[in-house]
Amino acid sequence: MKTRDVAVIGAGCFGAWAALHLQRRGLSVLLVDTYGPANARASSGGESRIIRMGYGPDELYTRMSLRSLAAWQRLAGETREPLFQPTGVLWLARTGDRYTADTLATLASVGVPHEALDAPAIRARYPQFVLDDDVWGIFEPESGALMARRAVQAVVREAVRAGAEYRTAAVAPPELRGRLPALRTSDGAEIAAGSFVFACGPWLPKVFPGLLGARIFPTRQEVFFFGPPPGDARFAPPRMPTWIDFGAEIYGLPDLEARGFKLAPDRHGGPIDPDTDERLVTPAGVERVRAFLARRFPALAAAPLVETRVCQYENTSNGDFLIDRHPDADNVWLVGGGSGHGFKHGPAVGGYVADRLLGGGAPEPRFGLGTKQAVKRRAVF
Repeated sequence: MKTRDVAVIGAGCFGAWAALHLQRRGLSVLLVDTYGPANARASSGGESRIIRMGYGPDELYTRMSLRSLAAWQRLAGETREPLFQPTGVLWLARTGDRYTADTLATLASVGVPHEALDAPAIRARYPQFVLDDDVWGIFEPESGALMARRAVQAVVREAVRAGAEYRTAAVAPPELRGRLPALRTSDGAEIAAGSFVFACGPWLPKVFPGLLGARIFPTRQEVFFFGPPPGDARFAPPRMPTWIDFGAEIYGLPDLEARGFKLAPDRHGGPIDPDTDERLVTPAGVERVRAFLARRFPALAAAPLVETRVCQYENTSNGDFLIDRHPDADNVWLVGGGSGHGFKHGPAVGGYVADRLLGGGAPEPRFGLGTKQAVKRRAVF
């Protein structure tokens, strides 16, 4: 049985980037996933994800997004694949919204290119939107959309090209009694490594039920794609940006690669089992998004629903990531809690994980296990 320096369990965005960073730093890495990179059940699957810099007063995530955007763009250049779509991102809010005002200040402080736009300016630039007069927005011209499934699979290929090994296998939850020497897979094989990184997304509570069962909350998230009218390019880039309606807790992406105009509620849904639950949207969910579509984009009020998805968030108590050692095994690392905003940060998270395993860099207290509570008080958006 071959022993690697590191085994990374989970080939989603966090795990794939961790494997790539670790392999590029000279370690031997095995990357394992139960269903395959960016599979249909994964939080990292699907067509697209937003990458934006705005995070209220929170410079931690703004700076991580900046580093990650540069890494995604480098990867796109190296692979010559269209992994990033520079659509720009428009954040919509209402007068008096403190979080958005803080976002404006943070973007200015960090040096992120942006514009503050009032309702008339948004209507003039994007007449597809119907807005009340108290709406204003922040536009990030250099942000946009990541092509999620394609991007994760590209990261895994780059890790393998760098020397990592990838394997599809289901890993049994480990019994931890001090250091973990090996994992057993469902087919009876063993995976031996010096360190283990569990980047399992919504499966983390199933792998470590006693530790994380009440600290990571997988929720069911419905996603909808609507077909624009025939010959109508107003809802595709460059005429339509990626956008977030903060007050309404809903976001959307333009008609990327002719797959449809994407619309999804950002509020947390009900609980989900990522292995066994079916991925069918509810009639009530369709009714809610159609009502929003008719108000905000009346030209799409009668648009056909051309595709739907159900994915999941894996939420921590407040939205901060979990990146820490397991308290019962010093060679086991827990990496997850993307909380609906994590995908964009994959490169920065992977670099942070590599730093921690190799003993470099100061730990970020907010990522510690001790800060994760058995309550839901979302503070990071």
